[in-house]
Amino acid sequence: MNALLLREIKSFFGSLTGYLVIAVFLVLNGLFLWVFDGNYNILQGGYADVFPFFNLAPWILIFLIPAVTMKSFSEEIKQGTLELLLTKPLSIREIVLGKFLGAFVLIVLAIIPTLTYVWVVADLSLSGTQFDWGSTWGSYFGLLFLIGAYTAIGVFASTLSENQIVSFIIAVALCFLFFVGLDEWSKIGGSWSGLIASFGINAHFKSMGRGVLDTRDILYFLSFSAFFLSATVFKIKSIKK
Repeated sequence: MNALLLREIKSFFGSLTGYLVIAVFLVLNGLFLWVFDGNYNILQGGYADVFPFFNLAPWILIFLIPAVTMKSFSEEIKQGTLELLLTKPLSIREIVLGKFLGAFVLIVLAIIPTLTYVWVVADLSLSGTQFDWGSTWGSYFGLLFLIGAYTAIGVFASTLSENQIVSFIIAVALCFLFFVGLDEWSKIGGSWSGLIASFGINAHFKSMGRGVLDTRDILYFLSFSAFFLSATVFKIKSIKK
């Protein structure tokens, strides 16, 4: 599996894909957080915190991660190399994990430079004020789990069609459904609102952003990612037959 993981990472950085993903993520965040007027502008917010970044990042990642994962299996299926990949001394589960971790590592590399935002904002905070480190690190942990959830969805979507654009659209739709759709549905769910919201990504992401790492939130994200990765394994097995 390590060989497959390294192959995935090399494939991203052996072309413009890896560099383009990192550049797009950083440029979009930089423009919205520091240049463009609006609710996401940190300098106009009046508070020394980076929460506008954590409000913005999930929306950018809804499109960016499916763009990274859309070729994970779609390209293999279209080019007929999936059968060759399945002949290697790797289980289907290891192949899926290799694809998943390759995309996950790439997105995490795009996140790392944003730590400079924390340093800049903490430095800008007024003397005598306390920068909220707890909720900031909690939000970063939440963002890592959210990236894992989006990536699992994207890898699964890439098995549903040999057309990368179709896989991209399916992944975006699923990410949007679990991040926003269930959250909005819970508002009209009446007595079921709490239960509906608990199945959505946003509620658990916000919970971790409060600085308290609740095991329920961690278990949710781990179970969520495991479900879609298991669905990916099941789909690959059906293709193999």
